[in-house]
Amino acid sequence: MATNEEIKKEFSRSGFALVEEDEILEKCVTLCINYSLKPSELVSSWELYHLNRQSIDQTVKNDEMDGFLLHLQNQQKESMMKEESGLHIYSNRDVDMLLDGIPEDTEDEIVSTPTNKSQRLLPDPFDSISKSRDYGYSTGKSVGHVTPFGQRGQKFVVRFNIGDAAAPAENGDNNDVENSEDDMIIKKVQTRRRCSLKVNGVGPEPGCRFMYYRTEDRFDSLEKRIVRHADAFAASGLYEEQVDPAVASQRSIFSVGMICCDGEGVLNDKSILLQSSAERTSGQRVPLDLNRLNQFSIFPGQIVGIEGQNPSGHYFTASKLLDTVPLTLTADVDLPPAKKQNLDQEVLTLAEESREKSEVSFIIASGPFTTLDNLLFEPLSELLAHAKRKPPQLLLLLGPFVDSNHPEIEKGAVDATFSEIFQMEVIRRVQEYVEFMGSEVRVVLVPSLRDANHDFIFPQPPFDIHIPDLEHQITSLSNPGTFEANQVKVGCCTVDVLKQLSVEEMSRNPSGVPTDRLGRLASHLLRQRSFYPLYPPPESLPYDSKLAPRALQISSIPDILLLPSDMKYFVKVLSIGEGEDAAKCVCVNPGRLAKGEGAGTFVELTYKGDPESMHASVISI
Repeated sequence: MATNEEIKKEFSRSGFALVEEDEILEKCVTLCINYSLKPSELVSSWELYHLNRQSIDQTVKNDEMDGFLLHLQNQQKESMMKEESGLHIYSNRDVDMLLDGIPEDTEDEIVSTPTNKSQRLLPDPFDSISKSRDYGYSTGKSVGHVTPFGQRGQKFVVRFNIGDAAAPAENGDNNDVENSEDDMIIKKVQTRRRCSLKVNGVGPEPGCRFMYYRTEDRFDSLEKRIVRHADAFAASGLYEEQVDPAVASQRSIFSVGMICCDGEGVLNDKSILLQSSAERTSGQRVPLDLNRLNQFSIFPGQIVGIEGQNPSGHYFTASKLLDTVPLTLTADVDLPPAKKQNLDQEVLTLAEESREKSEVSFIIASGPFTTLDNLLFEPLSELLAHAKRKPPQLLLLLGPFVDSNHPEIEKGAVDATFSEIFQMEVIRRVQEYVEFMGSEVRVVLVPSLRDANHDFIFPQPPFDIHIPDLEHQITSLSNPGTFEANQVKVGCCTVDVLKQLSVEEMSRNPSGVPTDRLGRLASHLLRQRSFYPLYPPPESLPYDSKLAPRALQISSIPDILLLPSDMKYFVKVLSIGEGEDAAKCVCVNPGRLAKGEGAGTFVELTYKGDPESMHASVISI
């Protein structure tokens, strides 16, 4: 049974102060009993709740406990849904069948495979409701019913602005959307000049072999990562010669190693280990004491530089912790140079490149692209309609597209293959958008591990998309992937690394100092020069240790970093380094385009040379 002291200790370890301590602890003990939670699990749930609310203060208040209770109830419902996947949950579709007098035992006949593909696919990709009475995957509801997404009140409302004179969204766009019965009848807007696009091909290729790594491959990838960071610290010339942290020494020493956890749970004061390089030192793990530090942020897999002492040889006591790889590291000599696929049909002159450099406009959206109550892909249709009215130079669509977590996909209640759904519901819509807008627009698609139609491996190869005459306009990246648009470097990763880091991170901050935890979590990727610095990864992540070293490395700080997450949307300017040499990066979490049965968010961003002159808007669809 959880006690007040254990819960208070867990909150303190995570950097939270209890405002009304006795009342809060009493409620927390009750929650632990009612929901069978350990104190560490309760605090982890609180951290997720706190992050989603984007609270600045690291405090726990009594008036927030009611909202936290609802958060726990929702988590409990989701876990029960997954455990009881065999139960039939009645939906609007079942209600429609009952009202229409259709017996439940005839449902199998209704969803039987149609005789031809046109019967089971959405007749018009821009219609919100199919015009047939078919109950296949592309309808989900009978004619005459309006979906909750279609009934939403406010449309295209700006939720958040950042930058100079951020352009307002189409707050007055509601009338245009509602009055237009056919989204194809839209006045064509003059687009800007097409941006250049270069894809950095360091990720796996379509059709590659995966999960063929050996145990030594896993060891080698970790060893090379530690050595690479150690070389970067040495090359900077700012630190002493590196010493084995496991060797007893009375003097202060400097060592580089990887943070590890001594156990299966999350990090705590007693479970922190430092693993050094087996090539340069003994490679042993030594317990690490951080009690002398008043500020730090660590997680398993993080490569750090430590200054401290180990008088006995059994415990390394740190006096200084460095979690940022020196910016002198610009490339990895062990890796072949990245292949850059130039997708421009024309060759730009130097004068044209100079004029167009570092200026590009984006619309950025992350899946799911359809709501949980159907597979109509209404949010995607409305996003493309919005992109027609306010055309960007580059439309970035981040998976999942055919979401494996969608109830209809999970139950197998679809009458088409996942690839057919992707081709007809996603690619066809994107193709029609590009054909309508002309040669000035580009679309980039990035897969997700939740895409039921794609390889379940991380790093993930790009979609194999070949559309005649449009190959230079519709492009797919690997996951993670990087590219350059008008010389603007963009990196993206659709794995929810922010959420995973939030669970594993252990931090300490001076009391009374406000912290930006979402920004700190995102900056870990840039400081570690990796799209996924966490190790070991969760069991649910199909991590390939042979493909990861090349694909996950961030060789240079990108101008824009896209990290879609279930956490609350944000656009932040991150600074890596100090003083004039600090590198800045715009980090974006566009949120999810569809949330449950309702609308989500996307981001409009215009980048003009540097983060100070960019502007962005988070818009609710």
